[in-house]
Amino acid sequence: MDPSPIDWAAVEALSFDCYGTLIDWEAGISATLRPLFVAVGRGASDDDLLAAYAAHEARLERAPWLPYRRVLAEALAAVCADHDVPVPPQVRAGLGGSVADWPAFGDSAAALARLRTKFELAVITNCDDDLFAFSDARLGRPFRWRVTAEQVHSYKPARRNFEVALERIGRPAAKVVHVAQSLYHDHVPAAALGLATVWVNRRHDRSGFGATLAASAAPALVVPDMATLATMALDGSS
Repeated sequence: MDPSPIDWAAVEALSFDCYGTLIDWEAGISATLRPLFVAVGRGASDDDLLAAYAAHEARLERAPWLPYRRVLAEALAAVCADHDVPVPPQVRAGLGGSVADWPAFGDSAAALARLRTKFELAVITNCDDDLFAFSDARLGRPFRWRVTAEQVHSYKPARRNFEVALERIGRPAAKVVHVAQSLYHDHVPAAALGLATVWVNRRHDRSGFGATLAASAAPALVVPDMATLATMALDGSS
């Protein structure tokens, strides 16, 4: 394994994105949409649906504040409307709560448990407190600090979410590394505040940007999964 460009011995805290990085939100989104399309005999690739979702979610998150439960429900319903797929009222009512069923990536909980033996951990998530609690439990509740969009009333890529996280962590940006999958939501604003970032490129074996908008960034380190990050960080901090 090549040496890390990050001086892990100087790092005191790690902040994380949750959805896309630790929780497999693309699997969750696809699992929610696919039955609706199958029910009416409509075909669409998962990548096409995820790209459509990314556009609708970003549009809604730029608008006046809505809880993520509403953002998710309206974005999923908008993807269906794009393809003339009906969403029964009883189904639509539950779309926003589907986050509770989204699975964690297989390596997330174990990697976080390893990392918290050396670093203090924070999460900066575009989610509501009650919905994130389900994901937090799946991950083993590893975070000392939890910064949700509901608390801040803004959505990443807004810098405010990261500013609040740094205020709570109480360390200079040079002592904190931000870990995320989304270049658009995370790497661009984190770098603007002076944070080194690690790109957990969960889509390294697939093309496109999935459920996020396209963006360009220059992460300090790129890894394919959380297990690789945990090994590099812990080896580098010793």
